[in-house]
Amino acid sequence: MPGLITKKVGMTQVFEPDGKVVPVTILLAEPNAVVRTRTKEIDGYAAVQLGAFVRKPKHTNRPLAGYFKAQGVALKRVLREFKTADPAAFTVGQELTVEQFQPGTLVDVSGVTKGKGFQGVMKRHNFVGGFDSHGSKTGRMPGSVGSSEDPSEVWKGTKLPGRMGGANLTVRNLKVVGLDLEANLIWLKGAVPGAMNTTVFMRPAVAASQRRRRQAAGIKVEQPTKKKAGSIAPKKK
Repeated sequence: MPGLITKKVGMTQVFEPDGKVVPVTILLAEPNAVVRTRTKEIDGYAAVQLGAFVRKPKHTNRPLAGYFKAQGVALKRVLREFKTADPAAFTVGQELTVEQFQPGTLVDVSGVTKGKGFQGVMKRHNFVGGFDSHGSKTGRMPGSVGSSEDPSEVWKGTKLPGRMGGANLTVRNLKVVGLDLEANLIWLKGAVPGAMNTTVFMRPAVAASQRRRRQAAGIKVEQPTKKKAGSIAPKKK
């Protein structure tokens, strides 16, 4: 299962069997068509190119229309390549649905965060700000950034006001809570980057530990016992 091209629909909440409320993000994942496969022998890497969402012919230029025609696939609005170990398992024109992500699995979701424009350090970097009493005039200012005679410059990477948001972000290890196969919807536990109706890309989690995978699947994991403060371990005989 390489991944899916989805669209962020919104957020809601669901109740687990034990009554716990879980915030979830709803993603619309229309069937993704396999447009092309990449192999190490020809392209130097193994991947599968997916296309999603209908594109109108009047919104398609000739080179792109010719590309889809050569592949024998209907016009798609979004194209994305996902790495896969076995590209031969997919055929051009094949459709991938939300069925490949069953509830309890972990996924990574990538998207573009909401643009906030030019912001100060308190909003951009969560600075506390200066005092509001005793005649202080620092307010929401970042404070001194001078470095005297040496090195006579502002260090690179210093947290200062600037453009916030509108950047690529990947949220890892989100749990799949549920699926709606008829409506092509998928529920993920937690928040997903991006505004409403924006395109987000979902793929299987690549950095999840075995312990976290077992917890997401509902398998009981024993917590390690902690030693009490001041306790003395028994001597070995």
